[in-house]
Amino acid sequence: MDKPPVFTPDEIARFRAELAARRAPGAYRPGRWSVSPLNRRTDVTGSLPRSVRLRDATLRSVETLPGVVASPEAKEAFLRQLVSCQVAEVVTAGLGGRDATALKAEVGLVKGENPECRVVCPLMRSPDDIDRAAAAGYDAVQVWVQGFGETSLIYQAPAYGRAWRGEEWRTPDTPRDRAAVLARAARLIEHARGRGLDVIVPLLMVSYATEETHEESVRVLAAAGAGELTLFDGPGAMSPEAYAHLVRLTTSLAPDVAVGLHPHNTFGLAVGCAVAAVRAGATVVELSVNGYCGGPGNADLAATALAFEALYGVRTGISTEKLTELARAGQDLTGYHIPWNHPVTGTHAFCWGGMDLITQEAEIDPLLHNCLEPTAVGNSRNVPFTPDSGPYTLADKLTALGIEISPAQVDAVLGRARELMEREGRLLTDAELVALTEPER
Repeated sequence: MDKPPVFTPDEIARFRAELAARRAPGAYRPGRWSVSPLNRRTDVTGSLPRSVRLRDATLRSVETLPGVVASPEAKEAFLRQLVSCQVAEVVTAGLGGRDATALKAEVGLVKGENPECRVVCPLMRSPDDIDRAAAAGYDAVQVWVQGFGETSLIYQAPAYGRAWRGEEWRTPDTPRDRAAVLARAARLIEHARGRGLDVIVPLLMVSYATEETHEESVRVLAAAGAGELTLFDGPGAMSPEAYAHLVRLTTSLAPDVAVGLHPHNTFGLAVGCAVAAVRAGATVVELSVNGYCGGPGNADLAATALAFEALYGVRTGISTEKLTELARAGQDLTGYHIPWNHPVTGTHAFCWGGMDLITQEAEIDPLLHNCLEPTAVGNSRNVPFTPDSGPYTLADKLTALGIEISPAQVDAVLGRARELMEREGRLLTDAELVALTEPER
């Protein structure tokens, strides 16, 4: 349809020239994104590394979501899709309820999809657990360390069943202070190293750590052979600034040990915590698809990847075009659906309504109002027809539906459409819009 032009070709050329003058290479990548050049200036944002590793823990995290019942086949299909996105590392579910054959098959699935993807087994509680992980072919194990001394006994799950049966669950080895908690972890680290495994040590409840207790933990665990110390903030009580401070403290105490983080999203700051921690020296961010985890959830894989890639120019290695499809697969796996405006992958994350000034600006520059091109993450631009829509939006909508009518006829259809929306108190379906054009054809 030939629409009456709003702007002359010369005006459009000047618009585009003005936009180009406000953009800078890197911060502007045609067909990908257009973000503020200030994001790429180290005097504004500080220095960031060229790349960061993203470790996905979705399969472990969904175990904490109430009501999730997924078959082994569904989990395998999701894992295959996850690894195909080129995530650097995957934390699987724990050992519980799975035999050696199942564990080996899981490692084989990951390596068959991407031999470079590191496979991590979580929740190592004993030398036997470590031996099983080593026999299955995992690259690394996680030896979780609670953040307290005697209070760590709260998190010994077997104690509850035994106590309920009236049995004594305490043993001579039951830790009563922080030194004993760390000593137990150190023995597991040393055993895992002896089995040829990389050892990742999640330090839990770091929002309760003081500088003194943290220093003690870092020194003992680094000396035992931890390859990475991961700062886990289950309560989500760490600000980006606090995370950065703790990362700097950790790297100063153990400069040869990698530092990671596992932030939670209590205040909507999980991605911000990831950026601040990486700026301070962390090299790994543990996260999950759609932010799945108990409580407020983790940092979201898609939002975190695009924040690093688009805003700061930090490479993640993620195939970002697959992220929306992966987010939908996560919903199918768990039954937990993300909000319509969820960052990057939400169904309406790229919908600004149907006003002519919004929908037609894309003809001048598609990255003018959307700083991110939807196809860069496998998503799509949603353009609804609403009571605020004008003739240009309606004309585009009808053209997309295969309807070609004159501008005068568009005006007539627009009047009928607005009357029907007001009478019905709702938006119209595509079929209803097509039906409203019948008198004009």
